[in-house]
Amino acid sequence: MQRFESYLQANLPTVETFHPVYQEALRAMLTAGGKRFRPMLLLAVVEAYEPLLYESALPVAMAVEMFHTYSLIHDDLPAMDDADLRRGEPTLHTRFDEVTAILAGDALNTDAFLRIAQAPLRADVKVKLTTLLAQNGGSQGMVLGQAIDCWFENKPLRLEEVKTLHINKTAKLIAASLCMGAVIVGLDTKTIERLYDFGIDLGLLFQIQDDIIDETRSEAEAGKPTGNDGAKNSFVNLLGLRQAIEEADELAKDLQRRFEAFDETMQTALRPLMERYLYRHR
Repeated sequence: MQRFESYLQANLPTVETFHPVYQEALRAMLTAGGKRFRPMLLLAVVEAYEPLLYESALPVAMAVEMFHTYSLIHDDLPAMDDADLRRGEPTLHTRFDEVTAILAGDALNTDAFLRIAQAPLRADVKVKLTTLLAQNGGSQGMVLGQAIDCWFENKPLRLEEVKTLHINKTAKLIAASLCMGAVIVGLDTKTIERLYDFGIDLGLLFQIQDDIIDETRSEAEAGKPTGNDGAKNSFVNLLGLRQAIEEADELAKDLQRRFEAFDETMQTALRPLMERYLYRHR
């Protein structure tokens, strides 16, 4: 974590401009902290299999964090969640204004792909990385999930539809992060497919846990507004808190079983993150 954090701080977006707050806005949510879960997944795989490629993978991990941060900035906008707190800090549209927040998100989205393009990796590897991020973060992934989430606010969905929503909105970028690490180190197609499926369910667990945290923890503990999911298609709203916790526990047990079926190197890569996050809803 510290190696990535140091890299991030040393490689924040830099723009020469007379605009009074533009560069500050680009950096604000990146430096506000966060779990760094997605870049950590990517880097953990790289470090376990090919530690000599770790430095080359850092720009790609930064790209994933930039892309994720753009999604949070846009998710918080008045047209979407209209949130005033993120990562314990004021959201961009409240700190500056809505236009600045929209443009900062746009810039981080686009610049994420630039970071991949400029990474010191083979061209064919960078094409695969770009494809993974675009497919899982764009119209067939995260953006689709956000569109479903916003459209069906105050319109209850069935359980499978809620899972589809969150697989797209949250899980696909988590799964892509794992697979991007696997692509960098040259793992075989079958392993990458297994890792993707594992990442989808890990992301689904992450979302159920977030819904539980929204219901059970304070704003200060969560670092963002809580208790605001009343109109959302959350797992807690659909299942109730007790059943949502049971769903999270069952999914965590299944992920633990599948984790133990990976080779020793992959288990070494993912064990610290699994131990930290598998039962964070408890």
